[in-house]
Parts: sequence; C-alpha cells; structure tokens
Amino acid sequence: MIKRQVLAVDIGASSGRVMLGIYNGEQIRIQEIHRFPNDPVLLGDTMYWDFLRLFFEIKQGLIKAKAYGAIDSIAVDTWGVDFGLLDEEGHLLANPVHYRDQRTVGMLAAAFEKIDRKKCYQITGNQIMEINTVFQLLALAGKKPKLLKDAKTLLFMPDLFHYYLSGTAKNEYSIASTSQLLDAREKTWSKELFSALELPADLMQEIVPSGTRLGMIRSTLQKELGIGPMEVIAAAGHDTQSALVAVPAKEKDFIFISCGTWSLFGTELDAPVINSLTEQYNITNEGGYDGKTSFLKNIIGLWLIQESRRQWIREGKEYSFGHLEQMAAHATPFASLIDPDAPEFVPAGNIPERIREFCRRTGQNIPESAGSIVRCIHESLALKYRSALEEIKSCTGKSYQVIHMVGGGTQSTLLCQMTANACACPVIAGPVEATVYGNAAVQLLAAGAIKNLEEARSFIAASEKTVRYEPKDISKWEKIYQKFKEER
Repeated sequence: MIKRQVLAVDIGASSGRVMLGIYNGEQIRIQEIHRFPNDPVLLGDTMYWDFLRLFFEIKQGLIKAKAYGAIDSIAVDTWGVDFGLLDEEGHLLANPVHYRDQRTVGMLAAAFEKIDRKKCYQITGNQIMEINTVFQLLALAGKKPKLLKDAKTLLFMPDLFHYYLSGTAKNEYSIASTSQLLDAREKTWSKELFSALELPADLMQEIVPSGTRLGMIRSTLQKELGIGPMEVIAAAGHDTQSALVAVPAKEKDFIFISCGTWSLFGTELDAPVINSLTEQYNITNEGGYDGKTSFLKNIIGLWLIQESRRQWIREGKEYSFGHLEQMAAHATPFASLIDPDAPEFVPAGNIPERIREFCRRTGQNIPESAGSIVRCIHESLALKYRSALEEIKSCTGKSYQVIHMVGGGTQSTLLCQMTANACACPVIAGPVEATVYGNAAVQLLAAGAIKNLEEARSFIAASEKTVRYEPKDISKWEKIYQKFKEER
C-alpha cells in the first residue's frame, strides 16, 4: 500500500526532471514524469538561466503528475552559487545569471583588496572559486549597481523556484552554504564579510534547515493547473547535499564522490574543519541535511566528456556516451594526462583541442582520437580523486575503507574501476539517481514518514542495486600517481 507520493524536481547542467517518488514504508521507488532541456541562454554578452521556461516546465510536470493520484509534496534542487533578485513587490528583476558567465573574471583580486583572502576562508570555510555567489554580487555592485539597489530579496535558485511555488521566501541552509557569504561555524550570514565588501546584507533571507516545510502550493497555481493541494518543502536544495543523503553508507566514516558535471569528492562530518591546512588545500565546508558538514573538493567532472561530445557533434561525429566509453577502453593507457581543474577547461568550447594544447605545452603525447581523449580525461580524473583523498585524510586524520560513488558517473564502468585503482580503495557505485532519491527522502523526513538520516539511507540501499569495484594494478597506478603529483 502506497503511504506517500512526492515530486522531486532536479535541475541539472543539461536537463531538468520532475520525478515521482513513491514510498511504501520499506522502499522508495522513483519514476520519471517529465524531462526537459536546461540550456543557458547567451543574450548579448551575458549568459542567463532560462528561468521562465524552467518554471513553465515544472508546471508541465505538475500537470502530468495528476495521472498518478494525490501528491503530498514537492521540492526543487539545483547546483549551487546562482541566484535571482526580487524587487520590493516580490517581482523577479531579471533572469538569473549563469555561473559560467564571464562577469566574475577579476573579482577575486577585487575582493581581496577589501578583505584578506585568509580571513575570507577562515569565516566561510568555502573553497575559493571565482564562480561563488560573493564574487557574483561583487561583480553586480561594480557593473550593475542600479540592479542591486532595486533588489530587496536574494533567493538562491531552489529558493526562487520554491518562492514561486509557495509564496514563501527563505534561504535554505545547504544552498546558502555554497555562497561564501555564510559564517560556517555560526551558520549565519557573515556581517563582517558583507561589511568589508560593502555588499547589502539586507538582501539575504532567514536561513532555514534542509527539510523545512514552506507551506502549501499557491492557490493560484492549483487553479491554473487543475491540481490538488500539496506541500512545498525546502529539501536539500543543493543537489550535492541531496545526493549525499542518498549515499548508501553503513560506515560512519566514508568517502563519497557525487559524480556528474562536477565531481564533488569528500566526506561527511559533524562540524566544519577550517584551519591553515584546509585553506592550503582549498577544501570546502558545505552544509547538509541535519546540520551535517560536507568536507569536500570541487573537481571538474563529466563536463569534460559532455563538452567534448558537443564538440564532436559540431564536427559531425555523433558519438554516444557508450561508444566513447568503448573507444576509451581500447586506447593506450597513460599516454597523456591533464590537470582537470586547469582554468582553460572551465569555459564551454573545444575541449578536445584544449586537451591537445595542454599536452603539447607539457611535452606529452598528443591525443588525437576521441578514444584517447576520453581515456586521458578518465585517467586524469581518477588521479585527481586520489589527490583529493590524500588531502582529506591529512586534514581529518581518518582512514577510509570504502569510496561511495553516486550520480551519473557511476554509469562509466571504466571511471569507477580507474577510481578504485588510483585510490587503492574499493568503490561502491550507485545509485545513479542519488540526487532524486535524496530530494525525495528529505521530503519524507520532513513529513515524519522516515525517522532519521540513517533510516533514509537504509531504505534507499534497499531500493537500488550497487556495484562494487575492487582495486587492480595498484603498484602501476601508484607509480603513475607519484609522477602525476610531481608534475602538478
């Protein structure tokens, strides 16, 4: 007998989905109801979110969901750092700007003229990245001061969707923690940071815990769409934190990789760790469900494969991801390696040519074929994971017996095996749809249908099969890793 049905809206780098989560008291089953593209729009020289279209698509998902009976609640998750601004009447001032826009170029230097870089990290515990919200706001203050002056409310992207669904404007904790505006220890907005950077602190809203019940869906939406009432819940709005809820870990101390467009590599702690060593390694502390801290590194992930595939399609080569995987498996091992986080790989464009140029500049073999490019990316990512693992172990003083890998990257058996090899540690892969499972689970936790995080993880583990990869060729990978580390 079905006990509860929830809608998990997950908006990712290339697409969004409205997914049905069905909970029967023992398992959570998920089913796709509506899928839609999520392409940034370059208008003039600015890259925007297509927020209006995305909200339209969520409404289409709500309409389709009527076929499945009564829905108890809905929650939205997205990636971090991006936001929308509302005026004093609650109207959206402009389409939100995408983090891959170029407006934050040079903002690190501008910020650290006003506040010491070390101080910024010591307050926020966030990995310092030019895309972070604080640097986006600083760009607005310098380039569009009138827009910032007219704004009365800042809502991160999940908060913005929730506002237009429910009418309630709050900043949910997990998504707020990606901003580099939050005091990581106090879990409040940092007055010192806002003051030093001369940014308007009154834009920020009350920070509410992951799993906060925001109220019922707007009556106007119910009437427009012909749907019944349902709760809007601020689940873990940051997709990484939703995915972390779904990690089927039984161990207290574990490593996770949420592997999608980005690879988020880290561990779960009860409190942030912020010191000179974590600053040196530029490790981030982000908030999660139940007040937990995700202690992690942001590493470029499958973006390199996705953007390479787009380039090959532009060249008339319609490779599927499966075909690319097969070609990579047959390519020469360790022929060339890159630093996946090198700045030239962040913008959209011709990634294969940039990889060749990186190898040319560093005196390596130049990968020409698609298979050799993809193998280079996979091997380099696996070695980057090993580097992150060593840094995290050094900072926490803990050892880890297993790596849990969740998200779309688990569909690459090659990457999963390479990760086990490089890290000399078993990898447990799955679930693929970790973000959706976590989103749904937090809604069920908020409603009291599931007791706690441990129980949620056990239900998800019972709902999905995982695959275990044992490390192979450890000595060979160790030798390559030492060379990789020396050349970085």
